[in-house]
Amino acid sequence: MFHLDLLLWWVLVLLVLVLVVMLVCMCWTRHTMIATRYRRERYGTLCRREERFWSFGIQPGGSSDSLPLLRNGRSNSLGTLGGSGGGGSVASASINSQDTADTAREGPTSLAFWQARSISLMEMYTEQGEHSEKCGDINFGLDYDFSSETLKLRVIQGRDLAARDLNGLSDPYVRITLLPDKKHRLETKIKRRTLNPRWNETFYFEGFPVNKLQTRVLHLHVYDYDRFSKDDSIGEVHLPLCQIDFTSKPQFWRKLHPATKEKLGELLVSLTYFPSNNTLTIGVLKARNLKAKDINGKSDPYVKVWLMFGEKKVEKKKTPVYKCNLNPTFNQNFEFDVPWEQIRDCSLDISVMDFDTIGRNELIGRLMLGSRTSSGPEETNQWAQMVAKPRQAVTVWQRLKSGD
Repeated sequence: MFHLDLLLWWVLVLLVLVLVVMLVCMCWTRHTMIATRYRRERYGTLCRREERFWSFGIQPGGSSDSLPLLRNGRSNSLGTLGGSGGGGSVASASINSQDTADTAREGPTSLAFWQARSISLMEMYTEQGEHSEKCGDINFGLDYDFSSETLKLRVIQGRDLAARDLNGLSDPYVRITLLPDKKHRLETKIKRRTLNPRWNETFYFEGFPVNKLQTRVLHLHVYDYDRFSKDDSIGEVHLPLCQIDFTSKPQFWRKLHPATKEKLGELLVSLTYFPSNNTLTIGVLKARNLKAKDINGKSDPYVKVWLMFGEKKVEKKKTPVYKCNLNPTFNQNFEFDVPWEQIRDCSLDISVMDFDTIGRNELIGRLMLGSRTSSGPEETNQWAQMVAKPRQAVTVWQRLKSGD
């Protein structure tokens, strides 16, 4: 009898282990399929990504960890050159001579193809639609030397950049790439405690014939430098070089947009406060361009709203689930009892979730609306308008943030 009990116990342990392994395998397979589907949808219709590499020259006051700068197969060094604004720093990048020769053989007959491809790259790295968050503007200029096949980029200044630090300022710098190559990049110097930086820095890209530039998209990404944490994205701009007339030495003022990798979708939210009966009403109206979380490239979204007082969760409301929909219309109104004297002490924690029948529901994105606690300046502004205009609905498209 004792041996039989022991045998049954070991059989039970074995069955539990098998079930655990099966569950882990199912979860891993599911997430792998989601990631594969997402990559196929994003990149599947595009041409093969070019693997072109630059070798960086030595920046003033710095050192180079890569190969010497090459032009026409010969080693070439750069001196310190000033930008047109005076005192600007210079960096440079080039492609190898064989790459240049291959591009030169393409000829003008392929120009239309490369222009179409550059536009396709632009569509891949950006999302269409309106942007609810103001990130600021950036001023830059382009010049092209046809004899040396060198593109010169001058990053001049920024204007009205979004604040990312607690002091209401930022420490901005610009990261520069020529897409589709993301591996090699250049950066400006950091400008401390300002929302209107002046960089006046010049960068050279050597060994780029005009027909090769038609295949590239200039990407300028403005970051806020943080000493003890990951640098925050302020905004970015993409410029297909096939659209540029290099004979005119153009200069641009372009609006910055939220970084593509941070776009989880947007939620249309209305806020109304009725002082007569101490009622705070939030309308969860609809969402657009939600991030896909399921294998079929869709999500099953619903919205969860918590009334918060400080860090304390007081009351929860949620919408129904909308199956296989990245642009759902909720049209749900939720009411919370909040006295007027406490309206500035409370906040609303809003989470857009993806419902899963098997497994844990996943967060798509979230935002916090409040006076003292919010997830950004747009959210704080909407709350302030609600307080200033009682009994009037304040409706705003809010960009979803990650849950980090």
